[in-house]
Amino acid sequence: MTRLADRLGLRLPLLQAGMGAVAGPGLCVAVSRAGAGGTLALYKEPPARAARLVREVAAATGRPFGVNVVPEVTGPSGCLDQLRAVLPELPPGAFVTSFGLPDADAARAVRAAGHPLVVQVGTLADAGTALDRGAAVLVLQGTEAGGHLLGRLPGDLLLSAVRNRHPHAVLAVAGGIATGADLADAVARGADGAMAGTLFVPAAESTAHPEFKRRVVEAAADDTLITSVFDIGWPHRPHRVLANPLTTTGERAPATFIATTRVDGRTYPVPRYSAAAPGERTTGRIEEMAMYCGRSCARVTARHPAAVTVARIGREYESARSSPTASPGPTGSRRKQP
Repeated sequence: MTRLADRLGLRLPLLQAGMGAVAGPGLCVAVSRAGAGGTLALYKEPPARAARLVREVAAATGRPFGVNVVPEVTGPSGCLDQLRAVLPELPPGAFVTSFGLPDADAARAVRAAGHPLVVQVGTLADAGTALDRGAAVLVLQGTEAGGHLLGRLPGDLLLSAVRNRHPHAVLAVAGGIATGADLADAVARGADGAMAGTLFVPAAESTAHPEFKRRVVEAAADDTLITSVFDIGWPHRPHRVLANPLTTTGERAPATFIATTRVDGRTYPVPRYSAAAPGERTTGRIEEMAMYCGRSCARVTARHPAAVTVARIGREYESARSSPTASPGPTGSRRKQP
């Protein structure tokens, strides 16, 4: 047990990232049942639907799980509306994760409801602010991670800086986690656990589009890059994605609608350069959409059920922890073998 596992009631000190278009109830439940920290993405969900999704998860697992909010996207009032809707639905032992700093009111609401607050940050300054607002766990996102980036430091440097400044904080790392050896290495370097996103994109229960899953499984680390082109709906935040036709041209094409997606029986248009990732109900020019992916994709090689993945991580983690000479898997950029 690490302090992360102990604090959140997990069997394995691993959190699944709350990724929009990927982390629906099915993935959250599967990861939770397997003993890791399954997380339901709320992203831009209306409060009533968010509450309904939480009830669905709570009815399907008796293990701890979390919900993820993104205050930067919803705004402070939207985030608080989501929390007010879902907090009464969360069972004891559930936790709330925030991508980026929640404002003081949101943090206070989570603490008042008796749930641990897990805050993902990318800088030393934001780590201190999150702790001041009552974060029980900090997730330190390095630039190796897929998705929107909260800072400019690689994960090992950020972990070292935050651990030195806040020696008693419960810390997880995000970015570069795809094997149990990766997890063991993070713990050996001073973390209390980790969060993984790319690892779970291809999972059977993930709601990512099949093409998104295929590309992650087949990608090498250098097939990812940091860009700012997918800025409609989430501006001013660089992001790591898989390269596609929009990231490899110097000219910006018109932001016309290139796809549609269905949510709750309604169809929504998706413009070119949207921050939205392609989900299983998205149709259109999928190859031009944002497929968020971290450099750990080099070690993500199959589309197993989430329980199989978590079990594998657990076995590898225990093996690496029991062997002083064990080292993490390769993190290089070489292309995968067919």
